Amino acid sequence: MRGTNYCGFSPPPESALPHYSARIYVTLRPSVLDPAGTAVQSGLAHMGYDNVGPIRIGKYIELTLDAENDAAARQQLDRMCDQLLANPVIENYRFELQTLATA
Repeated sequence: MRGTNYCGFSPPPESALPHYSARIYVTLRPSVLDPAGTAVQSGLAHMGYDNVGPIRIGKYIELTLDAENDAAARQQLDRMCDQLLANPVIENYRFELQTLATA
């Protein structure tokens, strides 16, 4: 399959719009219990790491996107996070946006 990656998906078509790279950090809200973090902390304590404080587990997502400008890219990222990447009821998110060099 010519032009596909190892998963069988075709790359997005080339765009004349600026390219951006985003790093998205999704974390549980402070008021939400984190059983995964508690389990990891307990496991570390059993391994002798008693000096580790409370642990919170989150998600890290990297993606690239094309947008007309920085504001449009940020608006798209906010919508992506609100609609799919994060659960706004129990999670907070933040992202870093970087303009990529065009070819």
